[in-house]
Amino acid sequence: MAKKDPYAALRIKEFNIFLLVRFVLVFGWSMQFIVIEWQVYSITKDPLSLGIIGLMEIIPAFTMALFAGHIVDQKEKRNLLATCISAFSLISLGLFLLTWDEIVGDWTTKAILYSIYGLVFFGGFLRSFFGPTIFSLVALIVPKKIYPNAATWNSSTWQMAGVLGPAFGGLSIGWIGVHWSLCIIFGLVLLSLIILLQIKKKPVLNPKIGEPVIQSLKEGVRFVFKTKAILGAMTLDMVAVLFGGAIALLPVFAQDILKVGSEGFGVLRAAPAVGAFITMLITAYIPISKNAGMKLLAAIFGFGVCIIVFGLSSIFWVSLLALFFSGMTDGVSMVIRQTILQIKTPDNMRGRVSSVNSMFVGSSNELGAFESGITAKYMGAVTAVVFGGTMTLITVITTGLVSPSFRKLDLTKDIEAHENED
Repeated sequence: MAKKDPYAALRIKEFNIFLLVRFVLVFGWSMQFIVIEWQVYSITKDPLSLGIIGLMEIIPAFTMALFAGHIVDQKEKRNLLATCISAFSLISLGLFLLTWDEIVGDWTTKAILYSIYGLVFFGGFLRSFFGPTIFSLVALIVPKKIYPNAATWNSSTWQMAGVLGPAFGGLSIGWIGVHWSLCIIFGLVLLSLIILLQIKKKPVLNPKIGEPVIQSLKEGVRFVFKTKAILGAMTLDMVAVLFGGAIALLPVFAQDILKVGSEGFGVLRAAPAVGAFITMLITAYIPISKNAGMKLLAAIFGFGVCIIVFGLSSIFWVSLLALFFSGMTDGVSMVIRQTILQIKTPDNMRGRVSSVNSMFVGSSNELGAFESGITAKYMGAVTAVVFGGTMTLITVITTGLVSPSFRKLDLTKDIEAHENED
């Protein structure tokens, strides 16, 4: 019985290959992000520069999202992901070269900084394709009846990479420096591409190949806005991520408040992912589909509380625990949201729905980084983080009061319907 087997998705060979690809790719991506954060703040000592990193990624990611979803629904997914990874390898190579003294030794700080921003901008463009492609590909690898189990392991793998990538990135800065850390990242990206080619090409399930772009985009947006469970989960998580962006200010806390150096920075950066990973392992054995709406509201409320505690703390272990528990609550939120999306999205619209999700949730990470950078610049880092956590609590309370249908959301029947399919 698939619903009683916590390892159902892991019994599919191609899904394991897919998880390995995602692990290596996310490990490299998350490692690269914090190495660049550290480098940019080290050369500028301006928290606003951290916000600009987020802004440079969100502009192309947000503006291209819907169009990327249309392309994903029209193209073969394995090869499209391979193209995206190949392009991402060029970004990693570029960042490696930008930290090579023999190449940029006579460059001004501003020229190096703007070049980094330019590569981050290109990465935002690619990101608009990564999310929808990965979301669509996994649905072609596993049968519908084990989507919830696949979503749990998929998210767990993402979080595991999010644990190890930042931790290793923080340590590698101290051990071998920013330059050679970026060289390792370049190698990891190439490795993920080689592994991906072990997955076979998949059929394109969209019956409307060649559909006009505008019509296709309208259909995708219309579906999301009429499916209240999807819209509610996206909106709630978007606001939580937007205002709970303490992670973007971690270099400030690590260097100036907690004074723990690059090693402490890596540990702090990994703490939320450790908490989320533990939560996701638990959900593989204890499904959380029943009363999903209330559980999602409670999880995001807990997340807001943790962010406030982190902002107020000046003690390393208290800050570490706050980030750890913020990850645990975020893990619940992620599993519920991914289950809602996989279960309620038709196969021919997965790219477009995932793109809308990236506009709501994915891009809000970078927009939240920019918001945190602005507020930290003018209000101070501590005030910025506490303000964000408070706004998250207000949003959860408001949603719970004005949307009784979302409070009553239960995914049990939807999951049972898929499990009974042939």
